[in-house]
Amino acid sequence: QVQLVESGGGLVQAGGSLGLSCAASGLTFSTYTMSWFRQAPGKEREFVSAISSNDDSTKHADSVKGRFTISRDNTRNTVYLQMNSLKPEDTAIYYCAARGGYLKDSRESRYDYWGQGTQVTVSS
Repeated sequence: QVQLVESGGGLVQAGGSLGLSCAASGLTFSTYTMSWFRQAPGKEREFVSAISSNDDSTKHADSVKGRFTISRDNTRNTVYLQMNSLKPEDTAIYYCAARGGYLKDSRESRYDYWGQGTQVTVSS
C-alpha cells in the first residue's frame, strides 16, 4: 500500500520561510518523479514543483521560481520543498504527488499517488 505523508505546514508571516517534507512508503521511491501541488481556497489545484527520478532535475511554476526549492533524499524516501520569501498568495493546502518514470509533468492527472495535504498559511 502506497502512502505519501506530508508534514511541516503551518502559519508564517509574509517574507518568512517554511520547509515541507513528504515521506513515501510502499513504492520504489527512486523510480518515481515527485512533485508538489497546492490548492488555495476557491481555486483549482495547481502545480508547484517537480523533481525527476533519474537525474534530480527540477521544474518550478513561474509563481515560485527563485523562492521555492525542491529536493529529494532517496535514502530516506523523502521529498522536500523549501519555501522562502513567502507571500500571502502562497497560502494553500500543499500536496505531495508521485508519478512513475522520470518526466516532470505538471498535469495532476499524470500522477499515480497523492498525500493528504498540509496547510500553509502566510499572513500579511
